[in-house]
Amino acid sequence: MDLATILGIIGGFSLVIVAMASGGGLAWFLDGPSAMIVLGGTFGAVLINYPLSDMLGVIKVAKNVFLKREQKVGTVIRLLVEMSRVSRRDGLLALQQMTRRVRDPFLIKAVDLMIDGIEPEDISNILETEIDFLAERHRLGAEIFNTMGNFAPAMGMMGTLIGLVQMLMQMSNPNAIGPAMAVALITTFYGVILANLVFVPIAGKLKTRSAQELLVKQLIVDGVLSIHAGDNPRVLEQKLHSFISPNERKSVFQSGGTEKK
Repeated sequence: MDLATILGIIGGFSLVIVAMASGGGLAWFLDGPSAMIVLGGTFGAVLINYPLSDMLGVIKVAKNVFLKREQKVGTVIRLLVEMSRVSRRDGLLALQQMTRRVRDPFLIKAVDLMIDGIEPEDISNILETEIDFLAERHRLGAEIFNTMGNFAPAMGMMGTLIGLVQMLMQMSNPNAIGPAMAVALITTFYGVILANLVFVPIAGKLKTRSAQELLVKQLIVDGVLSIHAGDNPRVLEQKLHSFISPNERKSVFQSGGTEKK
């Protein structure tokens, strides 16, 4: 579970709610018609903009924001270095035993292709194609949430215009002008808060998660191809360390080139 996302949403809404309550009362900010205009208008516009299948798929994407745990790049590098050492000592078939403790389907697929004797160029093409389509699915998920973030304030403004029309139609009744104006502004408030505390931040988190996941998968491709070529484990490690910043590079080898115990 991603603690940062949960803390961000809870903390952001909590501070807004406290500010609302300190100015008078939360009941002033509750209005059913305003919520229906913003939520209904936003999701309706997004359904027009995207196929229903993409909208249903975004639910699974949204779950990744809260539940999916990031792969640690250092752990993946150490595993690939160990695979390189085992393959050089015992052959590629020995890697089948190692994949049983691996949870990453992409890495398992890469190793299976290598064990099956597929040519390195074909392995690269297969895995790169999978990465490309994964990146497209991630891009679409983030794009849908960005679109929601764009439509929500617009729907809030639409609700404000509706409220203003209702207010102007009741100019003969001064007592109705204040409440009508308040409802008009509340609709804009709903649109702004949903866009800036929910939709746009989720889109940003999805982009960050996507970049991290694609980096790990590209690292796996390079690592598997290096293992297939029979590279020295230390050479493999140096290749994979180029994917991460210098302060994250922790070698499994001692300065003399021997593996740490």
